[in-house]
Amino acid sequence: MTTTLNIDKDLALDLYSKMLLIRRFEEETERLYRRGKIGGFLHTYIGEEAIAVGAIPILREDDYVIGHYRDHGHALARGLDPKLAMAELCGKSTGLSGGKGGSMHLFDAEKHFMGGHAIVGGQLPLAVGIALGIKLKKLDSVVMCFFGDGAVNEGEFHEAMNLASLWKLPIVFMLENNLYGMGTQVNRSRAGGPDIYKAAEPYLIPAVQIDGMNLIEVRDTVMEGVEKVRRDQTPIFIESMAYRFHGHSVADPSNYRDNEEVEENRSRDPIDIFKENLLSANFATNEEINAIDEVIVSQIDDIREFAESSPEPEEIELYSHIYANPEEEVNNE
Repeated sequence: MTTTLNIDKDLALDLYSKMLLIRRFEEETERLYRRGKIGGFLHTYIGEEAIAVGAIPILREDDYVIGHYRDHGHALARGLDPKLAMAELCGKSTGLSGGKGGSMHLFDAEKHFMGGHAIVGGQLPLAVGIALGIKLKKLDSVVMCFFGDGAVNEGEFHEAMNLASLWKLPIVFMLENNLYGMGTQVNRSRAGGPDIYKAAEPYLIPAVQIDGMNLIEVRDTVMEGVEKVRRDQTPIFIESMAYRFHGHSVADPSNYRDNEEVEENRSRDPIDIFKENLLSANFATNEEINAIDEVIVSQIDDIREFAESSPEPEEIELYSHIYANPEEEVNNE
């Protein structure tokens, strides 16, 4: 599938590099997980890279991003340091959250990246609160809130949609519909089927469904949407249809999907599609594409080495950033 590139060459190559960095980063996290270097759960973004890279670079530095537990791609697209992100996944003291958050809780307040959230739908009311703060301060920032199809059956989804519309809040609701909530196909979990964007209609929120595997379509739609939210200070809803190539988590063998289905969707790999677009537009040669890949692979080597060589958190960190204070005596009386 060839898409006309309505952006300049330098930007196109930069976006391609961002998608490739996310893909190679995620592949490395899977290897580290299998080696026991990453604990807990690990949910990769492989196959969905065009959404984060098509959407997040549109935002300004004073805009906010908040997302779900499949958050590595969002974090890298927002410009968080990949070395610190990998160190966080490995539970190291140099990680973005000092090694305490892990895979599902990447966070960088300076970049207005308000974290991944392990509770399904838990980020939605937080996005409403951030947007309300923006409105009360009379700013023209926007909040981009990412969530998956599994979150739309949660009460928080409807509460957030209702309040965002009622209070006219500057939120871009970014639904990443990869067709599966854990191991359950969306048609088996939602009465309305896969066209979730229609759920915004009762809340009077403008909504659209797009191909989330097409970076240019995502970028064009989000650019127009963010402009509208910033201008009108009202929410919009974008449903990006996608497909995660791997299981729900690294521990998921994905036996609930037919191999034919997976292979059919792999033929729509957003990185391969965009690479073909670059070649068709004469923005790059195969040699230049390969050179970009080599640079990214070398970068991943540095990222892994930094994470593995970083020190473990000190024992005292068990007591930091919580309500308890180890310097005070606990009165049990």
